[in-house]
Amino acid sequence: MPENQVLILDKKQIEQKINRIAYQILEDNLTEKEIVLAGIWDRGYKLAIRLKTVLESIATFKVTLLRVDLEKQNSKLVAKTDLGESEWKNKVIILVDDVLNSGKTLAYGLGVFLNTPHKKIRTVVLVDRSHKIFPIATDFVGLELATILKEHVDVVMDVEGEEDRVYLS
Repeated sequence: MPENQVLILDKKQIEQKINRIAYQILEDNLTEKEIVLAGIWDRGYKLAIRLKTVLESIATFKVTLLRVDLEKQNSKLVAKTDLGESEWKNKVIILVDDVLNSGKTLAYGLGVFLNTPHKKIRTVVLVDRSHKIFPIATDFVGLELATILKEHVDVVMDVEGEEDRVYLS
């Protein structure tokens, strides 16, 4: 770990947060037959994969995994998904990302689903920094963290040779 980084969550703590979020999702969707976990590429998608694994072991509903690719630097919504619209139409959609900072990424992610009928949309983030400039609320949060704007939260997941970690730098 570089000197200018502070460890916020270690591997075990990340796992605990994911498990807790999965149980919250289960409680929110007890009567559903299927939910769609829409992970924002790339770390949100990795988090969605982990959530899917836990949910499949505790829930009776089907969990469909959807990858959402966004052009975050574009001033307009430009996105693509790895599944067709019919896979999420009239279903519960849970949009997953690693860190909520300004809310732009989640706002763009929500935009993907707004022209399709759905039962409900929920949001999941591992870390909420509370620097929102977009009107976005998170439904399921692993950790709310008070930071200053110049600080950066870095989520390390599924990197060869490194354990899962969340750093503040």
